[in-house]
Amino acid sequence: MGSENMRHVIIAAGGSGSRFNSELPKQFLELSGSPILIRTVEAFANCHEDLNIILVLPSEHLVLWQEICSAHNFSVQHKVAVGGPTRFQSVKSGLEQIENTEGLVAIHDGVRPIVSASLIEKVFNEAAAHGNAVPVIPMVDSLRKIQGEKNFPVPREEYRIIQTPQCFQIGVLKKAFSQAESPSFTDEASAVEALGESIHLMPGEPINIKITNPADLIIAESCL
Repeated sequence: MGSENMRHVIIAAGGSGSRFNSELPKQFLELSGSPILIRTVEAFANCHEDLNIILVLPSEHLVLWQEICSAHNFSVQHKVAVGGPTRFQSVKSGLEQIENTEGLVAIHDGVRPIVSASLIEKVFNEAAAHGNAVPVIPMVDSLRKIQGEKNFPVPREEYRIIQTPQCFQIGVLKKAFSQAESPSFTDEASAVEALGESIHLMPGEPINIKITNPADLIIAESCL
């Protein structure tokens, strides 16, 4: 496969398990018998055999990850990069594992373990066609904006919930992450947008939840 057709994914797996009343970081908690992070990596490995998988972990979790892989006989080929104190620095560390500047790279949250093969495929295809692709879903709750001591409703139709994987041309994303880190970079899309690039939104999937609290884990169990 030519470098222009290469596909990569960086799976960012930081965070802790504090909300779960567990010393074990949430990405290592079990979901229907398998650690969340193993399920996330498998979702991509099962979608593309030739996908270059890069897992970004905090340095203090490297040994634990090796132990978990051994305990679960996990043998999916992947590279491991050491993450930084922020999402921006962690993704940048993952990008440094990719030598070429052509092709596509997706960035995915390690705690979105039930991302579907169809969404992964669509994200790569949309990015190939439009330069980048960011999955979103509509807001279903009413919204109110807090401004000082006042608050007022805002039209939910004008807002979308952002998901991952977010997919970009490698050269563009590397350029975006060569910028100085900014508080305005809330995700990869915002860093790319700072270059003057337009962001292509595409339909995500409600089932593609991010597990951040115990209730999310129960919902994910139900989905599986």
